[in-house]
Amino acid sequence: MMRTVWVLHGPNLGLLGRRERSLYGSETLKALDRRLEKLGETLGLRVECFQTNHEGALIDRLVVAMDAAKGCLLNPGGLSHTSVALADTVRAMTIPVIEVHMTNLYAREPMRAVSLTGAAATGVIMGFGVRSYELGLHDLASQINSGARGGRDR
Repeated sequence: MMRTVWVLHGPNLGLLGRRERSLYGSETLKALDRRLEKLGETLGLRVECFQTNHEGALIDRLVVAMDAAKGCLLNPGGLSHTSVALADTVRAMTIPVIEVHMTNLYAREPMRAVSLTGAAATGVIMGFGVRSYELGLHDLASQINSGARGGRDR
């Protein structure tokens, strides 16, 4: 039986392939989602992807994920740096949540060096372009298959 994981993309990630190609590359979100679904199959996971530009929609999906999925990859986009509410939801999760970013937040504007959501996540992978998602999916598969609950120090 395939275990389900969710990939949640936050604000502006629907613009992948058109937005700041020097930072994010030319791959579209649809192509990235297909890539992750295929990788998930090889890892024994069913991957479901969702993108929204709305903070509340991400929070709602995370809450539902606790009953519907075994883990989440979360790219909260700019909400990483501003959303206490989203960070509180990530902190409350009973399944592993791996935060992913395509760019290295520390190499960008100073305001991006703090991730409220990353501090609440099981782990953070950043700076590897679309491979950040792939690396995160590999880690989720490992955690789910080993029965681990994640690396949060709580």
